[in-house]
Amino acid sequence: MYLTGFADEAAADLATQIKATKELGWNAIESRNIGGKNIHDISEEEFEKTVDLLKKEDVYISCFGSAIGNWAKNIKDDFSITLEEVERAIPRMNRLCTKMIRIMSYARCEGEEQYKEERFKRLTEVVRLFKENGIQPVHENCMNYGGMSWKHTLELMERVPGLQLIYDTGNSPFMKDYSKGGDVWQDSWEFYSQIKEHIAYIHIKDSMNPVGDNPEKYTLPGEGQGYVKEILKDLQSRNYDGGISIEPHMASVFHAKERSDIDWDWNYEVYVKYGKKLMELLKGISYQRTPYNPLTKAV
Repeated sequence: MYLTGFADEAAADLATQIKATKELGWNAIESRNIGGKNIHDISEEEFEKTVDLLKKEDVYISCFGSAIGNWAKNIKDDFSITLEEVERAIPRMNRLCTKMIRIMSYARCEGEEQYKEERFKRLTEVVRLFKENGIQPVHENCMNYGGMSWKHTLELMERVPGLQLIYDTGNSPFMKDYSKGGDVWQDSWEFYSQIKEHIAYIHIKDSMNPVGDNPEKYTLPGEGQGYVKEILKDLQSRNYDGGISIEPHMASVFHAKERSDIDWDWNYEVYVKYGKKLMELLKGISYQRTPYNPLTKAV
């Protein structure tokens, strides 16, 4: 088992993301944004600088947190948008020796019609393209079709060959369960328990249910309703040996529209504190931790 995280929550620039990673004693980053842009969207010049700096610092990209089919993408959008992102991502992932990519199943539609057959068709093609290039796509339970409930996630697994899962412990507490009418919040332990056989990667986030007109509240791991301690203990009992990636959201929420007033010094401090808290939890259950090794994580 290795530790990693969305270091863009600590800093916008890669050099400081690496600094935060090393301060925690880790050697891997789950990359989402570098300088405010996704890996498949930065220029060739910036990408080459990224490759050189990672190599110099002996830090790897364990997973690419792409925007493919994410909560901001509509299933009614032209499929070429997705395919172009896939085509840009593959050579860059291979260059970085990154064997896992986070994808989603497009934003939930308002109303009853979810166009699920179109979702399954598109994701099947996306998975095929990545798998043919030695890359494992992993679907995250977020504000997308698969994230509507654990039953929706299992439906994806049945209909999309080769897909595996990321489970985000802190997403369920602030998302409605649409298998139960959409009137109750999801239960993180129930969701995890139903899909755990398909999990290849874990996001550690923790949160509390929204109350009244107030949005969800993000907490340190183990202090919210994400069942973080229980899930980590269960993973240990099952000899889980994949990645555990922090996504604090305590200082910055990447779904937010206005992010111009970010205090990056504070973000950095929170990120490192969050990582240390996770390691304390893991120490309490005697978890075996090893550095990330890209040679052992190939598909």
